[in-house]
Amino acid sequence: MDREIFAGLIKLHVLYHASRDRIFGLWVIEELRRHGYELSPGTLYPILHRMEKKGYLRSKREVVKGKTRRAYSITARGEEVLREAKTKVRELFGELFEGADL
Repeated sequence: MDREIFAGLIKLHVLYHASRDRIFGLWVIEELRRHGYELSPGTLYPILHRMEKKGYLRSKREVVKGKTRRAYSITARGEEVLREAKTKVRELFGELFEGADL
């Protein structure tokens, strides 16, 4: 897998799931694995931190079963970016599969 090419798709997965409910790093790793992505915590957490720094996500420390973990939620800016991305992905999907029997 070419991480550079798929990095944008990974971020879109993160934004989508954060728009549905708060997310946790290890949950994201497992969810992305279901879609064929193999990310380590050392790869995912810097992505989440950069997305938070850009204002797409916000995080809050929570204690779950005695362990502290960081829960991420989408921000208004993240929702706006996700809406814009959906339009662009829909257009790209049309181009990639133009004339294909789906």
